[in-house]
Amino acid sequence: MSKTSARNTSGRGETSAAAGPDWQWSRFSELRPEDLYAVVRLRETVFVVEQQCPYIDADGRDPQAWHLLGWSDGQEGRSLVAYARIFEPGVRYDEGSIGRVVTAPEVRGTGLGKILMAEALRRLESLAPKQSVKIAAQRRLERFYLGLGFKTVSAPYEEDGIIHVDMLR
Repeated sequence: MSKTSARNTSGRGETSAAAGPDWQWSRFSELRPEDLYAVVRLRETVFVVEQQCPYIDADGRDPQAWHLLGWSDGQEGRSLVAYARIFEPGVRYDEGSIGRVVTAPEVRGTGLGKILMAEALRRLESLAPKQSVKIAAQRRLERFYLGLGFKTVSAPYEEDGIIHVDMLR
């Protein structure tokens, strides 16, 4: 399996004292049922319920993606607090791609979103060094992604009832 911990800094197997959640880096086929359940639950909680956006989350792309899961140990046990879906170049777009970026409501405002994106970008860089990264960002988060070095490359468009923009880094 290609699962690693938060202290993993450069791929699969090295460790350091990096702060943040315990990272799990898996192909779809490597996700245990309880991992996949946690992913679906977090994505539905935020994208469907919180954002009031009924859409088909099971879009057929998960099997081709890498999945980055950020776990936290709390009073109620282990919980998924961060997640991103990562595609190598040529799978979703010509560029590498990061999507379904989400943090749990209870950890918002802690900087975990930036930590998640830094880890996702690092993981994508290890898969496709020096390649561009494309995202379809919700327009309300455009400034967040601009702060991470992305540039807006499309006019705003609607996807699943939410305004998005394409961005490159």
